[in-house]
Amino acid sequence: MNILILGSGGREHALAWAASQNPKCDRLIVAPGNAGMAEIADCAALDIEDRNAVVSFAEEAAIDFVIIGPEAPLAAGVADRLREAGILCFGPSAAAAQLEASKTFTKQVCDAAGAPTAAYAHFTEAAAARAYIEAQGAPIVVKADGLAAGKGVIVAMTEAEALAAVDDMFGGAFGGAGAEVVIEEFMTGEEASYFVLCDGETVLPIGTAQDHKRAFDGDKGPNTGGMGAYSPAPVLTDAIAQQALDEIIRPSMDEMAKRGMPYQGVLYAGLMIENGRARLVEYNARFGDPECQVLMMRLGAQALDLMLACAEGELAEAKVNWAEDHALTVVLAAEGYPGSYEKGTEIRGVEDLPEDSANMVFHAGTRREGGRLLANGGRVLNATARGASLAEAQARAYALVDGIDWPESMVRRDIGWRAL
Repeated sequence: MNILILGSGGREHALAWAASQNPKCDRLIVAPGNAGMAEIADCAALDIEDRNAVVSFAEEAAIDFVIIGPEAPLAAGVADRLREAGILCFGPSAAAAQLEASKTFTKQVCDAAGAPTAAYAHFTEAAAARAYIEAQGAPIVVKADGLAAGKGVIVAMTEAEALAAVDDMFGGAFGGAGAEVVIEEFMTGEEASYFVLCDGETVLPIGTAQDHKRAFDGDKGPNTGGMGAYSPAPVLTDAIAQQALDEIIRPSMDEMAKRGMPYQGVLYAGLMIENGRARLVEYNARFGDPECQVLMMRLGAQALDLMLACAEGELAEAKVNWAEDHALTVVLAAEGYPGSYEKGTEIRGVEDLPEDSANMVFHAGTRREGGRLLANGGRVLNATARGASLAEAQARAYALVDGIDWPESMVRRDIGWRAL
């Protein structure tokens, strides 16, 4: 079959890598793709948030299956338009993607489903939000209601920091995403990510992961989109995973169906775990990045079969074949990330590294120019490896990192420390 993947990051490279190994994949196109994906797929210039452009392209290229990587095309209704055109697609409708696109919507779904999550309040203007913070005190969590590329969440340890976050959000620091603000209680515990597929009815767990959001070693520095991840997450035990399914995920999916917006796609539940119980931090309507990279490393070619079963409404018959393995990914970012950073610096040595089922460097923000590989984003490469133990996966991933010659990069040297 002919497959189109929308997106240009490390997540999409990992999805393309897994799909390309499946014998069902005849032709693979990624839009817009990047230098790494260009080695395993055709790259197409396409505005992936333009619903009609995506459908026209899919029809002209005789695409049988579309996998939507990032959140923006989902919120723009690309999946809805593909389904209207009769094109099989992986990713929720715009209505169902509100689970990520609106923090307030998610809280309302949780309330209706009785799902354990942080206490919250919702604000449309700064004065009331400031008064609430002054009444509640810190630590407290301030979230832009809309999509802010994973950066619209401020965990404020002081009242001053929280008040500044409110002023920034209502002052337009996150554009339209910050026109409404949700303020939540600060939850303590350990965070982990639980990934499930849902076809509107059946929920199928496909793995756990833990990512590292802070920029520097020891979980210091500013929040980022994620500096590394590993799977499985030992903190998410079988018992806690079952509790999260029974009390959080399945009731939320039932509530979505009741609202006439059944959820079809991958659901990423960010969980806070304390005293043997999980509470919901957030939902995302797509694979996490870089968590997707470690999940794909472990799932391999079967990932395509699972996504197809999800899109076709046949998850009840599907099952995941897990190996007793571990995977870990380390993000190589441009120096200065998540603040300002330079683009266009040259990266050497990637082509000399092993590429196999245990070692893979996924490209997140790269381009080629005159045969040279150049950095083209904040998070640029994901050195990803698999092993029989997490320690082995970690050693292999850092061996890949050390084989990359890119002086203008920054990297955390402690990915996996919580589990190790």
